[in-house]
Amino acid sequence: MTLASNLRENKAVYAVAGAGDFAVEKIREVPEQVTKYQYRARETATKYQGEVLETAAKYREQVRETVDRYRGEVSRYQERVDAKDLPGAAVAYATHFGTRAFEFLDELAERGKKVVHREAAEVAEITEADARPAPKTRPAQPRRTTQAKATGQSRSTTKK
Repeated sequence: MTLASNLRENKAVYAVAGAGDFAVEKIREVPEQVTKYQYRARETATKYQGEVLETAAKYREQVRETVDRYRGEVSRYQERVDAKDLPGAAVAYATHFGTRAFEFLDELAERGKKVVHREAAEVAEITEADARPAPKTRPAQPRRTTQAKATGQSRSTTKK
């Protein structure tokens, strides 16, 4: 097997190609998103400039009250948690995360396979076009001047 065929059959290569294609797709969206959010931020800042200071003071007080209220509830929930349940929950979480990671890698590999095959087809087209023989051309014939055409004479190149 050649190196190229080994690479074409390797799932990791496809996953890398798919990740690159995905990254390029997302990077192309960045300028549009930045412009959109800059506009929204400016619009919001000018619209709510005066209200922000008043609202911030009000929210600070609400946050303090909420934190005090939930501190008691959190300590009650901490007492309910059994340490025996934590390893099982950790295993379930790790298994779920692993499954999702493999699914994502499979998606990237499929995307990469499409990219690799598309690029291989383009390279084959280019190579095929370069390998075609050039169309045959006829050898150039000497031109006759307008006066020579009218009189039927050819141009003489000898000196007198």
